[in-house]
Amino acid sequence: MDVKSMDRRHFIRITGIAGILAARQAPAFAQGSKVHWVRWVDFIPESDVELKRQMPEASKALGAEVVFETINANDLQPRITAAVQSGSGADIFNFQYNWPHLYQNAVIDVGDVVTDVSKGEGGLYGVWQPSCQVNGKWLSVPHSIVGNAVAYRRSWLKEAGASQYPKTWDEARKLFAGMKKKGKPYGQTLGHTFGDAPVFTYTMLWAHGGAETDKSGKKVVLNSKGTLESVKFMQAFWKECCDEGGLAWDDTNNNRAFHAGEISATLNGASIYIVAKRQKDKIKDEKGEPLWQDIDHAPLPAGPAGAFLLFLNQSHAVMKYSKNPKLAKDLLRWVHKPENYGKWFATQEGYSVGASKKWEDDPMWGKLDDPLKMFRTAARNTRLFGYAGPSTAKATEGFTKYVITDMYAKAVQGMKAEDAVKWAEGELKKIYEG
Repeated sequence: MDVKSMDRRHFIRITGIAGILAARQAPAFAQGSKVHWVRWVDFIPESDVELKRQMPEASKALGAEVVFETINANDLQPRITAAVQSGSGADIFNFQYNWPHLYQNAVIDVGDVVTDVSKGEGGLYGVWQPSCQVNGKWLSVPHSIVGNAVAYRRSWLKEAGASQYPKTWDEARKLFAGMKKKGKPYGQTLGHTFGDAPVFTYTMLWAHGGAETDKSGKKVVLNSKGTLESVKFMQAFWKECCDEGGLAWDDTNNNRAFHAGEISATLNGASIYIVAKRQKDKIKDEKGEPLWQDIDHAPLPAGPAGAFLLFLNQSHAVMKYSKNPKLAKDLLRWVHKPENYGKWFATQEGYSVGASKKWEDDPMWGKLDDPLKMFRTAARNTRLFGYAGPSTAKATEGFTKYVITDMYAKAVQGMKAEDAVKWAEGELKKIYEG
């Protein structure tokens, strides 16, 4: 029917239908009332599904459009840097570790949001202040902490004569040397990837008594007996015990290798176990049984100086160039409301813990399998890189440039341990003393 032949009654009828359809659509937001949030792709896929499900609710509550985007964690820093340089991009970025120190001139003070979150949760874990507070100002809002542990095949270790996971690195070396000969090596990355490599290498350094700087954070003390011993140990452990293809792995390769039965143990968060259980019909062991039933967790072993932890703390920062800083803060407040955060937290099943001890008492922990319960108090005691000095932009720069990880990577690829330590010492001096 063309316009000329359309009678008045038909016109009213079809325009009325169009009006009804328009009324059913989401409300048109005022121009400029839009907030863009970028987070990592979570290792627990169901958690991203939950956040995406929540965003229309957030849009409605805030009266603004919320754009939620996830990207690979290793792409976060390049994306943030590009946004800062161009003065445009997402309003809120997922920060890790103590990145607020690195980007302190590019983000706004979010102390009012942190105060609200802290009050609602009865105080925050100790790791947050040195990570997110710079010169007395909170530059990111604490969100969650990914604990880590060694995921291992219980039955394989038992077959090798171990009734439990080794308590020391020397015991681990003996055990996994034998297991590698049977085609069941330890799996570890020494690549440029945000989680598994630095967590493994920094804690290895500390376990042998090594440190990047003295307590002042101004003097590099890396070139020490303890550091040299740790590098020599790693050279031997790598050759005797590890899947040597792991050198270039990122944080996903060891998960896949473990699920495929190619490695016997690996440092990871709880995701290997959780994904194996959720995909029990797909991820099976060599006998065709669900693999998750044979997975357990243990803390990293101790070295001569003890055993130490380095966990991945996640926060959110509001960028200075944002045209809607108040709206961005309001979104973070909404995300942290217990009824919203709690739904996300439940999907994590212990992979991430909350920003405060309040979440240690969440009913979720009572429903979890025993191998996951060790993550409950994971955030209470974790060191930060830069040790023994304070958490600073320089410490973050050393981490971002993978100086400590590369020290070990160079050594396992054939560089003399002494030369690898001297190289790393030189790189740290450029950062701290240059």
